[in-house]
Amino acid sequence: MKLPPPRGSLSSALIETLGGGASYLAHLVPDGRLVPDDDEDLQLSLFVCYELAYRGWDGVDDGWEWDPGLLELRADLERRYADRLHDLVGEVRPADPATVPQELTAIVAADDGPALSGYLRGRATREQFREFVMHRSVYHLREADPHSWAIPRLGGRVKAALLEIQIDEYGGAVTDRMHQELFKRTMAWFDLDLTYGAHVDRVPAATLAVNNLMSYFGLHRSRRGAILGHLAAYEMTSSLPNRAYANGLRRLGGDTSATAFYDEHVEADAVHEQIAAHDLCGAFAADEPELAGQVLWGARCALAVDNAWARTVLDAWARGGSSLRA
Repeated sequence: MKLPPPRGSLSSALIETLGGGASYLAHLVPDGRLVPDDDEDLQLSLFVCYELAYRGWDGVDDGWEWDPGLLELRADLERRYADRLHDLVGEVRPADPATVPQELTAIVAADDGPALSGYLRGRATREQFREFVMHRSVYHLREADPHSWAIPRLGGRVKAALLEIQIDEYGGAVTDRMHQELFKRTMAWFDLDLTYGAHVDRVPAATLAVNNLMSYFGLHRSRRGAILGHLAAYEMTSSLPNRAYANGLRRLGGDTSATAFYDEHVEADAVHEQIAAHDLCGAFAADEPELAGQVLWGARCALAVDNAWARTVLDAWARGGSSLRA
């Protein structure tokens, strides 16, 4: 992935440094203060830091992933992001491990986020649906990867449950069936650039925040409960929206190749829903009861951050404009 254009003083310093413009971050910022200008600057800077742990950036030394100064910066950005999450959904609260599956079901049932899937099914123009695909490409071209960070941090029945879900996400080790690859078919139908990360510079902070949340949970062992709750929330709210997305694409003339990604999720996630709630999160809470509340908190964060992104997209369309950055 190519380093994106900066969106403020901090992301400018970070990107210039990684691109070889300086040997240490503080050199590029007046008075040495590495503080983001706004949410765009914060989310892009955090995304740039996180990507070093995935496929990296073109022309950037892989050694930056573990650079002490960069890790210090990332930790500060994560604290700022965590503060915003706490403002959004509150703190982690203790929970009864025995009721975690039922609590997850209740959290999903109580979700009253904006009906983006309904809009895409029945009203979206081709250009709006194309924008939606560009937003989602930031995640779907590495789908399952953020949740896979949890695999080595688990054992026994919990690891087995996560692997059952992830094996399906990776297409049973068949390249063309990997969900990451299936999504490229949808992108191709819209004549979009299929390159990994090609559309990062076009999406707003709200989209980056969705992706940063998964990395924030997945890259920290201490948040292993949260990443499992995040995955459960995604699996438990996926089947019906993906049916709507597929039908919306068919309304616009999409062929079976264009809808394959969404059609696959309708069936797969109906099964994953039960595995995620009971075999994964329920078993994890039983094994590590002190983290039961973190599982539920992770699910709440997943829905809240996704809802904030959906509102950003729908509000832009309601104003008659684009949901993407210029």
